[in-house]
Amino acid sequence: MPSRHKVQAMQFIYQFPDTTGPAPDMLDVGSVAQIAQAVEAAGWDGLSLTEHPAPGSNWLNAGGHQTLDPFVALASAAAVTSRIRLLTYLSVVPYRNPLLLAKSAATLDRVSGGRFTLGVGTGYLKGEFRALGVDFDERNQLFDEALEVMPRHWSGEPFDYDGLHFSARGIQGRPCPIQQPIPVWIGGNAKITRRRVATRAQGWMPLPGSGALLKTTRTPSVGSVDNLAGLIAEVKDMAGERAEDLSFAFPYLDAEFGRDSSADHDRHREALVGLASAGITHTVLSGRPGPASRVQEWIGSTAEIYFSS
Repeated sequence: MPSRHKVQAMQFIYQFPDTTGPAPDMLDVGSVAQIAQAVEAAGWDGLSLTEHPAPGSNWLNAGGHQTLDPFVALASAAAVTSRIRLLTYLSVVPYRNPLLLAKSAATLDRVSGGRFTLGVGTGYLKGEFRALGVDFDERNQLFDEALEVMPRHWSGEPFDYDGLHFSARGIQGRPCPIQQPIPVWIGGNAKITRRRVATRAQGWMPLPGSGALLKTTRTPSVGSVDNLAGLIAEVKDMAGERAEDLSFAFPYLDAEFGRDSSADHDRHREALVGLASAGITHTVLSGRPGPASRVQEWIGSTAEIYFSS
């Protein structure tokens, strides 16, 4: 296919396939190393994994999904790749002491040669918060203190910090990450999220959808693509001089993507170009569960159709 038909205005991130329900084995789609190598070879720009360390069986049976530990899995991907970015899409900040989160992020950044992006959110599953011993109603306070603590940890300089449930004295995080700071991308659509992005982060990950999906994830809708463009412009305006360095990542969740005939590729391509025009810099495409051979074929064919040279 001629290059003029490719979407060149954004970068593409492959989301490791999630498996719904309590029974399926996530690695039936192939090992993380195999998928990471296929993603890099096909010309994708990044690989992402999400997390649910303690999902409830009722949620899983209602359509929820299992996950791998994203930090462990992305470290294995780092070991067999050299170019692609590695993204947590996303890590739930309140689940961890921020010093532990900072150490995991710094370690992954070091072992990947500075290719890690820390995608984060406040979380939404009350049952998972209870299972992990975290107060759901404190999630925003815990999130904000982590945004303060992590850059101090990554600086390598001694610091003190009194958190909601911890007190740190003379803490010094070494070795330092390669990136200073590690890029932090924040997920969610709420106004408080957009303010955090504009003032304290390096990227925004708005969520698509409506109705039950957004009710479950406890975030308002971003509306149409035109409305999304307006919200991105608002974030950039709030960010001031920082605006030009911000990234904007958005998942393309069309139910027919990857399943349709070649006659429909132009429709998807047009939608992706529309997202780029709205200001989206990174599109996340979700892999579909299936046999390893089919997953790897999808990784290659999708890149060939839409963006690889």
